[in-house]
This record gives sequence, C-alpha cells and structure tokens, in this order.
Amino acid sequence: MSNESTSRTLVITLLVTIVCSVLVSFSVVYLRPRQDLNKEMDRKRNILMAIGIKASADEVDEKFKVITPFVLDIVTGEQSEIITPENYDTNRLEKDSANIIFLNKSNDIAGIKKILRYQMIYLVKAEDVVQNIILPVYGKGLWSTMYGFLALESDAQTIKGLTFYEHGETPGLGGEVDNPKWKALWPGKKISDDLENVRIEIIKGQAETNDDDAKYKVDGISGATLTSRGVGNLVRFWAGKDGYGKYLTNLIQEQKLKGGTR
Repeated sequence: MSNESTSRTLVITLLVTIVCSVLVSFSVVYLRPRQDLNKEMDRKRNILMAIGIKASADEVDEKFKVITPFVLDIVTGEQSEIITPENYDTNRLEKDSANIIFLNKSNDIAGIKKILRYQMIYLVKAEDVVQNIILPVYGKGLWSTMYGFLALESDAQTIKGLTFYEHGETPGLGGEVDNPKWKALWPGKKISDDLENVRIEIIKGQAETNDDDAKYKVDGISGATLTSRGVGNLVRFWAGKDGYGKYLTNLIQEQKLKGGTR
C-alpha cells in the first residue's frame, strides 16, 4: 500500500471518529433534558406508589399535588432553616463536607458509608394535619444499592407502603422486591414499638399470625436471603437514630401531646 493510500485511510478514519464523537456528544446534550424529565416523572410516580396511588404519565403531575416537599435536617430532626425544596440540590450539598454525615462501620447496617445531613422528604396533609410521611431510603442489597421510598401513616410508626425505583438485584430472586405481592405484605406493619425501639425485621419463612410480634415481621423473599436482609437493614437504618429516628420521635411525641392514638 502506498504512503498516499495509508495517509488517506488515516485521515478518513480520523474524520469518521470526529464525526461520530460530535454526533454522540450532541445526542447526549440534546437528550439529557428529556432523560432528566423522565427520571423526575419516575421519581414522582414511585412516591405516589408508596402511598398506594397509581398514576399514568399523564396523571402524575396532577396527582402529585397532594404531596408537600419538606427538607429535613437529620441532626435536629426538624425542618431545615437553611435549605428549601426550591434550592435543594444533592450535587451542591455533597461538595461541602459540613453537609455529610460519615457513618461508623458498626452503625452502618445499610452499607452506605455516609449520608447527607439534609434530606428531601414528602408529606401528605389534610387541613395542615400530616396524614402520611414519605421517606427516601437506600442501602446495599446483594448486587447493588437499592433506592426507594418508605411511607408511614400519621402515627410515624405504621407502614403505609414501600417501593423501590432503582436496583440491580437478580431478576426472579432479589428482583422480587418489585413484586406487588411482596410489597403488599408491608402496609400495616409496625416499624417501632411503644417505647420507640425500631422493631421491624424481615424473617425467613412466614410470620405466624398468632405471634405477638407478627406486626413487626415481614416474610422474606424466597431464594433471596441476602437481598431480603439488605431491605431489612436499610429500613431499620433509616428508621433508626442515624437516619430519620429523631424526626420520627418528634412526630410521635407531638402525637402524645395532642392525645392522638397510634
């Protein structure tokens, strides 16, 4: 092959590479807003699913109007006085170490190493009275980090629902966290006892109906022991003192002061 042919081949290869790179970059930039919109839509849909509301793509925004975003300061257990839902940005928050809580290995039962001090949670209210609390939760499963939402009733102890919107667990095994039949086992279970100790757990086999502690137990996923354990650990972590525990305790104490029932 002549030098001229070799040079021509290299030039054509280079031009093709450049054109392909430009097209890929353009596609990424062009499609990103649509991808972000779809991601936001999916997040809203899963928040609604956690409280038992189904919504098509056309219905999500309308049905989401029952939801009130709320930025929680995990350290104080109160609404943040610094950050609002309008300026909440996880990427920006993560750049400042003051916003990050590093977890001790002994306390990190969810296997996540660190969490943001400020968490966006969601409330359902009726005449300014909280009906449901929807909490973002995440933790390690067998193969992946599982991301979802845990919804509680107004007593801050009874589970309304649990849903996962992102994970990489084995289809047909750990992937059964998405199975409606398994998710239907969660509503009505108690996350803590009268002394506010976190009691919820996932067990092997089935919880006995005559067991006094059955209200704290959820049947494990058959053939997916490690994924089940991961779900149990992440729920227990976020319901505990290193997660939303202080906030939930504040809500329970408010109920007691108001004479509410649980």
